[in-house]
Amino acid sequence: MDGPVFEHLAAEGPRLTVGMVTADLLHLANELDVLEGGGAELVHIDVMDGVFCPMLTVGTPVVKAITGRLIKDVHLMIDDPLSKVDAFVQAGADMLTFQIEGARQPHRVLQVLGRATNANDPARGLIRGIAINPSTPVGAIEPLLDETDYVLVLAVNPGWGGQAYISSTDARLDRARELIAASGRRILLGVDGGVTRDNIARVARLGADIVVSGSAIFDGRAAAENLSFMLDQLRATARPAMVPA
Repeated sequence: MDGPVFEHLAAEGPRLTVGMVTADLLHLANELDVLEGGGAELVHIDVMDGVFCPMLTVGTPVVKAITGRLIKDVHLMIDDPLSKVDAFVQAGADMLTFQIEGARQPHRVLQVLGRATNANDPARGLIRGIAINPSTPVGAIEPLLDETDYVLVLAVNPGWGGQAYISSTDARLDRARELIAASGRRILLGVDGGVTRDNIARVARLGADIVVSGSAIFDGRAAAENLSFMLDQLRATARPAMVPA
């Protein structure tokens, strides 16, 4: 749905959203301060349930505990998101994306989110997102585009950080962009997985509005330096704002 958060992200991009699961969770507040101080705008929160994904990560308490100006970009890699999305909305998600493979009725999940309001501030709007795994045909998003604000194309198989970018993602982003254009709607396009210092410039040129990167920033060495480098690479590929419908 349109709102200040969507309009901000639809403006000149691409934008970086930083995955926090690979941060030092014992000192999460300090890690978030590094992101804010370094110019990050979004924090990407991977929620894995140990069922849809082999890993078990974080839930609503962590989402709620994150405060400050960072846009909370929540990515649900879980089974049966329909029964759980309300809790994440109430925890303060600004963006809520779920894997369509884990939803028995993905259209219904989007309808529930369409009736929800941002718990931080209703005027901000709530971005509804769908994500697809590398093995899911891109055409699976087409029936859902009328209810979607954001399409996230995974470049790795979900479950753990540090994986290599799957090369077929390039063509999948092209196909997703074609379907979005055919829908006639303003829909953000994102890519998630395997984005590193070595390939972020090339990935940014593929035309995504939002780029997710986590382990390449929180690599145990210099998060602030890595963040600065990644943001500079994205700024170098900046393009015009999305044209209003």
